[in-house]
Amino acid sequence: MEMDQLQNLPRVLLPWYQNNKRDLPWRIDRQPYHVWVSEIMLQQTRVEAVKGYYSRFLKALPDIESLACCDEDALYKLWEGLGYYSRVRNLQKAAQVILRDYGGVFPRDYSAVRALPGIGDYTAGAICSICFDQRVPAVDGNVMRVISRLTADDTPIDLPAAKGKVQELLKTIYPAEAGDFTQSLMELGATLCGPNKAPECEKCPCKDLCKAYLTGKQKLLPVRLPKKGKRTEQLTVFILSCGGSYALEKRPGTGLLAGLWQFPNVKGHLTTEQMLATVKSWGLVPKDILRQLERSHIFTHIRWDMQGVYLEVESCNGDFDWFTAEAVEKQAALPTAFRQFWEVLEYV
Repeated sequence: MEMDQLQNLPRVLLPWYQNNKRDLPWRIDRQPYHVWVSEIMLQQTRVEAVKGYYSRFLKALPDIESLACCDEDALYKLWEGLGYYSRVRNLQKAAQVILRDYGGVFPRDYSAVRALPGIGDYTAGAICSICFDQRVPAVDGNVMRVISRLTADDTPIDLPAAKGKVQELLKTIYPAEAGDFTQSLMELGATLCGPNKAPECEKCPCKDLCKAYLTGKQKLLPVRLPKKGKRTEQLTVFILSCGGSYALEKRPGTGLLAGLWQFPNVKGHLTTEQMLATVKSWGLVPKDILRQLERSHIFTHIRWDMQGVYLEVESCNGDFDWFTAEAVEKQAALPTAFRQFWEVLEYV
């Protein structure tokens, strides 16, 4: 794409965005706290899935101070089902920094925003451009897809150098309406030029500027590096019940799903005899195996193949916390990997 064509991008995209933007709850205003929460939630999560979470989160935690001071279990419960829990842990850490170092007022300086826990180049760019109209690009996968097609660039977009190149390119064309331009690029990359679908080039306001469209290469771009295979781990998960209560335990404070509640589990797929022996080793007396079923869950780099065993025990002891069904629903944030065993409990 010639530089003069690229300079025309804001002129073309801005009016299209004003006429076609989706009605999303985080676009009602440009308060930094609202934009920040929405951008963190939207990382690796579909827009439709985020809408309800966003509204509930802000109702419970309407400002930075309430987020900074929120009880950990209550915070995880608000996030339950969204996954990637490190996002919400960093969200709270950053809120605590803002409360301590900035008096609870979200900083405006890009470097200060970028230094907050859990905030990278993209999120800092989104906040600073959308909230403060600073001419700072916010480059995510959607924007990378749009620019790779506009420029017909076949560099794999997974490469860090590719993102840096696009950031520098966009800096040269950012208009005064920086927030709207950021959102127009995001909107185009999420809709007409969206992921996992053929681009809707005939409806695109940029088709006359798009090198990929003009050369018939739009379906060949963007290029990605080959995906690495996921490591598979086998687990046996114990859903232990006793008089209407269920055994839960906290995961370690670091690593995968850190600090969240889980059903007791061990590595490997155990035989029935091994299951019973394991339960006894926890100081429990097994009464009856009610049901067994298999489930799986895929993380970014790991796949869990799990066999779940629903087992009644004689007394609520062992090194576990025992929750009633009501308490699980109100207090204990179960990651999706384990919640899928909970959600079929009524059929056991």
